[in-house]
Amino acid sequence: MASVGIIAEYNPFHNGHLYQIQEIKRKYPGDTIIITMSGNFTQRGEPAIIDKWTRAHLAIENGADLIVEIPYAFTTQSADYYSYAGITLLENLKVDKLIFGSESNNIDDITEIAKAQLEQEDFNKLVKIYSKFGYNYPSALSFALKDLTGKVIKEPNDILGITYIKTILKNKYKIKPMAIKRTNDYHNKELTGTISSATSIRENISNLETIKESVPNNTYKALTTETLHKKEDYFNYLKYKIITEENLENYHLVEQDLAIKLKKEIMNTNSYEELIQKVKSKHQTYSKISRALLHILCNYKKEEAKSNKEITYIRLLGFNTKGRDYLNKHKKEISLPIVSKISKEKDKMLELELNTTKIYTLPYKECEQEYKKEYQTNLYIKENEYD
Repeated sequence: MASVGIIAEYNPFHNGHLYQIQEIKRKYPGDTIIITMSGNFTQRGEPAIIDKWTRAHLAIENGADLIVEIPYAFTTQSADYYSYAGITLLENLKVDKLIFGSESNNIDDITEIAKAQLEQEDFNKLVKIYSKFGYNYPSALSFALKDLTGKVIKEPNDILGITYIKTILKNKYKIKPMAIKRTNDYHNKELTGTISSATSIRENISNLETIKESVPNNTYKALTTETLHKKEDYFNYLKYKIITEENLENYHLVEQDLAIKLKKEIMNTNSYEELIQKVKSKHQTYSKISRALLHILCNYKKEEAKSNKEITYIRLLGFNTKGRDYLNKHKKEISLPIVSKISKEKDKMLELELNTTKIYTLPYKECEQEYKKEYQTNLYIKENEYD
């Protein structure tokens, strides 16, 4: 069975995601579409607007065949770690092709730049030099790439595509990377009709009627009926942690200068967003600070992060008949244990997943019910005929 892999967050699943899946079905009819998806927290260091089980359900209903979870230990990291986890899971699942959204849609240039990063010793030196001149990491990366290759790559999906290809090349994976032209601006906060970014949808979530044409019907229904998780709902918990913790530097991604700023500003701050803006600097990007704050909130410390370097399991979130048949065909070739339900015997990375889920559900009255999903057979299964 031929297969296509996608690394996604679906935060939330929108018409752009639907377009991507439909394009894959058009170009590769019959292929099994396998998604490695962020769990309850995202790569930006924020809670997913809807829980992972519902997001997996929506993706299956909109054409995906199999959804597996990227663990917290990798999802809430820089693009290199996030990429490593997503690609490694797909490689273990014997996926043939990786397809990602791209602003340039130029797979040759993206591949050339990925090779340059891996092969040229000067690359990291150049990034550090540009960083010293006050450029944030994405800008420093872009300037270094231009110096070494003569090519300019500064759009977020193209940069993420570079990390995907670097992971494939570095680990000698067999999976083949391919791009599909992205149809909207990844960071645009303004709704742009039927195809809008996930960022713009989240920004306008307080007025659900405005986003109706930008998402499939089942996503709109979920956004109007499910608990919506917003980072500001966690601020008081975070504030308590920062005030009472003696050494914030114990937490993953929290360096001394950030720890000092957080202690200085926390009592004069009334929101999550305000705190990030107060401590942000040229050398500390918004996303990096957001991830650091999340690790404080979730009690994720540097010592624990050191031991979470390798993927140890494949956790299923949902599949249809086609996805189940794919797993049955390849299960003897898959070396990692496949987890569909958590038992009492769990590894450290699964234990971390359980603990972060407790935090994810904490501000809401459905707290206990939502947490129990981790133990119950909550796997979404759609019985259907093949397309």
